[in-house]
Amino acid sequence: MIPQTNPKLSYIAHKNEIDTAIAAMLDAGRYILGEQVRKFEEEFAAFLGAKYSIGVGNGTDAVELALRALKIGQGDVVATVAHTAVATVAAIELSGAKPLFIDIRPDTFVMDPEKLKLALTNNRSASVKAVLPVHLYGNVSEVFKILEVASEFGIPVIEDCAQAHGAKMNGRFAGTSGVISAFSFYPTKNLGALGDGGAVVTSDENLKNQVTLLREYGWKERYVSHIAGKNSRLDEIQAAILRVKLKYLQEENSTRQNLARMYINGLGGLPVTLPVWGIAESHVFHQFVIRTSRRDDLKAFLKTHGVDTLIHYPVPVHLQPAYLNSLCGDGGLKQTEMVAGEILSLPMFPQLSTEQVSEIVSIIRKFFE
Repeated sequence: MIPQTNPKLSYIAHKNEIDTAIAAMLDAGRYILGEQVRKFEEEFAAFLGAKYSIGVGNGTDAVELALRALKIGQGDVVATVAHTAVATVAAIELSGAKPLFIDIRPDTFVMDPEKLKLALTNNRSASVKAVLPVHLYGNVSEVFKILEVASEFGIPVIEDCAQAHGAKMNGRFAGTSGVISAFSFYPTKNLGALGDGGAVVTSDENLKNQVTLLREYGWKERYVSHIAGKNSRLDEIQAAILRVKLKYLQEENSTRQNLARMYINGLGGLPVTLPVWGIAESHVFHQFVIRTSRRDDLKAFLKTHGVDTLIHYPVPVHLQPAYLNSLCGDGGLKQTEMVAGEILSLPMFPQLSTEQVSEIVSIIRKFFE
């Protein structure tokens, strides 16, 4: 079986370095917020070209803490998308705010800036306190257009970069255009730990200080809480692993892009919609997602031929039982709902071989023949 993703292979690829880094961390005897976290924070910020990176427990916490640092909470509304991992929306609600779902573009699967402007213009701006676009599948949202719209209403933009480590827009890395951003280091991400992990990134010193307080009970000094915070600390072991893997992120993103080119060239001419590779200067293909009206049949056909696929994401958040009463932008979420019925994520990870991609392409062509 060719897996859709396989984070274990990422560990194997860097096993010696990772094992050495973990051993050194264990010998140092500091297991919480020690040298490995501090150095990773510095190195990740430097990689992105940001001033600050604050390691936290996971990507959901990263979004929540970014919102709380901006004083967004009870009674506030955050504009985001329903075509995303539910973690994005869970984080909004954990902050005390509520989501306002904006429709997506059907070609890139990310927030439509025009639909955002329509929603904010039509008497919704009073309660909307932030815009939270999601850089999905490795592709960057139209963040500069979103920033233009948000600035008209005096609303900050928070970037959800959980699937876009190393992706760029107009020469800037994802996570460095808005006032603050959130990253996940879940094992399957382009920069993945071997467990949970996340980071908040900003170049605003006041926001950096707020997040630093919020991630550990609001402590300035131990055991004394100056604000109401929580426990969300990046683990020393995961930081040591991430420091190793960060060195290879650009190389592995380049491998993903080469595999994507093989897919695009091999699947050309078939009745499938292929990823748009043009809005972002550096789409990093966290997922390789195609669209076809025969999605379910193709998925079953690939499985019988030993190819695993996934659907990211089968049910838009606004149609899930927990969020049925959520606000939706003007005109509804027609594109979001249409896309959910047609998308399919093909195998994509840096250790996937070119021979395996050729085999997958051949099977898909056979299906449509």
